[in-house]
Amino acid sequence: MALSPLAPTAFPDLPVIAGVTFAAAQAGVKYKGRTDVMLAVLAAGSTVAGVFTRSATRSAPVLDCQAKLAADGAGGPAAILVNSGNSNAFTGKAGVTSVRAICDAVADATGVPAGRVFTASTGVIGEPLPHDRIVAKVAELTAAQTATGMADAARAIMTTDTFPKGAAQTVTIGGRPVQIAGIAKGSGMIAPDMATMLVYIFTDAIIAQSPLQALLACLTDTTFNNITVDSDTSTSDSLMIAATGTSGVDVTDDADFAGALQAVMLDLAHQVVRDGEGATKFVTIAVTGAASDADARLVAMATANSPLVKTAIAGEDPNWGRIVMAVGKSGAQADRDTLTIRLGDLVLARDGYRAPEYVEADCAAYMRRPEIDINIDLGLGDGTSTVWTCDLTHTYITINADYRS
Repeated sequence: MALSPLAPTAFPDLPVIAGVTFAAAQAGVKYKGRTDVMLAVLAAGSTVAGVFTRSATRSAPVLDCQAKLAADGAGGPAAILVNSGNSNAFTGKAGVTSVRAICDAVADATGVPAGRVFTASTGVIGEPLPHDRIVAKVAELTAAQTATGMADAARAIMTTDTFPKGAAQTVTIGGRPVQIAGIAKGSGMIAPDMATMLVYIFTDAIIAQSPLQALLACLTDTTFNNITVDSDTSTSDSLMIAATGTSGVDVTDDADFAGALQAVMLDLAHQVVRDGEGATKFVTIAVTGAASDADARLVAMATANSPLVKTAIAGEDPNWGRIVMAVGKSGAQADRDTLTIRLGDLVLARDGYRAPEYVEADCAAYMRRPEIDINIDLGLGDGTSTVWTCDLTHTYITINADYRS
């Protein structure tokens, strides 16, 4: 699959997070000749939190992780195993059996209690997971653990992704450095709750499970829940964070740590959009002047998810009429005569009709950029919202028309 034109120039240098190691292997779950399973092992004292898809047809791994986190009060060792190629979703009792088999194998090999082994699977829905292939690789994964293996783990969890995704931040708290690093996968079936993506973030900070869970949930609403590629929500979305505590720095209620974590999460969220299936444009949609923040979000998501808006962007057509349509159908309070629409600083429409200063050639030239800002001011109040999306091209259809083959 061709590299996304919006891909970063290189995978970032991720810092070593003391207290966590990684390994990747080729299990042949679906893909041949590429790594498709990763294992991360966390030292004793680690706390783990997570947020997951709210799909009514959640996968067996998601349900298992949710149950374990709800009951988790320990700070013992933990492990995370992820496979690509098969989502182990809509697999009935067989899916539960697969999760148990994998967790038991990891527990036996690593000494981590099975109740602290978290799994995730991504790929085709509705096909039984050949978990024996994964179990057969657990000993190899355990023996190959290394503190510098996060980049390999990022590659192992890819499906239709065209590049591995990573981000990191260092924040100084009380004169001491705290490291945060994360990896993600995601390219299609991307919409809030939380996108078809898997995200794993690691930090050497000290923070208890309850405040870590609350912080993660809060920051998800301003990052991963504000991206969309195609408006479809996965059965397998999983975002987990692990804090090893090895820095010796307590970050509970620390604003600097929260800001750095948000920066990592937003970076990864943007990379998911930049790798949207078939994407050629990275689009920021900023809504202002709404009657409320909730209304602003309705307008932003209606615009970001509109096939007509997204295909106009793909065709580099500054078609303000499609944006007007999206505003009108959003369900938010809107008034034709107070609406202003801009591309960057270029005004397309205001006061209920096309702006007198509109110049087709200038706006058409703007649409040829790889990154596009659509600004919608409703002129009604102080509500704001910003979301990120991409265009919709023929390549998206090509990828998804034969995804199972």
